[in-house]
Amino acid sequence: MPELHHVLDAIGNTPLVELRSIVPKGSARIVAKLESANPTGSMKDRLARTIIQRAAAKGLLPPGGTVVEYTAGTTGISLAFVASALGYKTHFAFSDAFSEEKRWTMRAYGAEISDVVSDNKKITKELILAMIARAGEISKRPGHWWADQLNNEDGAAGYSGLGDELWAQTGGRIDALVHTVSTAHSLHGMSRALKRHKAGLYVAAVEPEESAVLSGRPPGSHKIEGIGLGFLPPLWKPDEVDEILTVSTAAAKAMARQLARDEAIFAGTSTGANIVAALRVAARLGSGATVATLIVDSGLRYLSTDVFRPT
Repeated sequence: MPELHHVLDAIGNTPLVELRSIVPKGSARIVAKLESANPTGSMKDRLARTIIQRAAAKGLLPPGGTVVEYTAGTTGISLAFVASALGYKTHFAFSDAFSEEKRWTMRAYGAEISDVVSDNKKITKELILAMIARAGEISKRPGHWWADQLNNEDGAAGYSGLGDELWAQTGGRIDALVHTVSTAHSLHGMSRALKRHKAGLYVAAVEPEESAVLSGRPPGSHKIEGIGLGFLPPLWKPDEVDEILTVSTAAAKAMARQLARDEAIFAGTSTGANIVAALRVAARLGSGATVATLIVDSGLRYLSTDVFRPT
């Protein structure tokens, strides 16, 4: 028989695609890792596998124990997937501010969910802090381990392989990395790996225009799921970033729709924000350069929202 693999071996080594239709003539080429090709359909599978395996190895997560986290859904889905594959349980603090697809997918993997009600489905600093507090309360139960992604130093390591894959798939031809920020793990993990190959890599962070706290502005509400906490992530390293770009919710949603129509890439709003920002950097760098970014997850997670609904 051919060699059989564990389901977790399917994480990573995702395709790299080049945007062909929406990049103006004279701009740098834009390439994007199709992270929706991971088992659950998002980049967060990489993070989940790393932090759960490391927690188990350190004795923090007991056999058959419960993984706890606050989540906008994407990390929760990935944690539930990895936990299911390794024989653990999951319990998440979630909210009605995020898509119903995420709720039911987490439950399909066996997760228990505790809801924190939002202010009219707005993503705000107050909501995120309330979700974190709920996760902290749940984690005090016996046999429970809090993944605590905001403060988990193992988080960035989950994305080192992503940076190495980008380098290999571009043949070492990459000039800039553009990516959205939530915990900052994915941006820092990728950029650190890439800078081991190219110290002069240009790194641009992306955040919601309505809550541009990385840029030094006050927090606000937005609807770009999975990013824009409303406060500085504890492990955010501004000295590792060359530029911070802001993208509005409306622009991110419009780009998600355009990507599906013009590039046949079906993705969510954080991906839309990535592409809007990548186009700006590509215009500045000009032809001959290469800008890399991520297709963070699949648009299938947002069908219950207004992103792909006719207006």
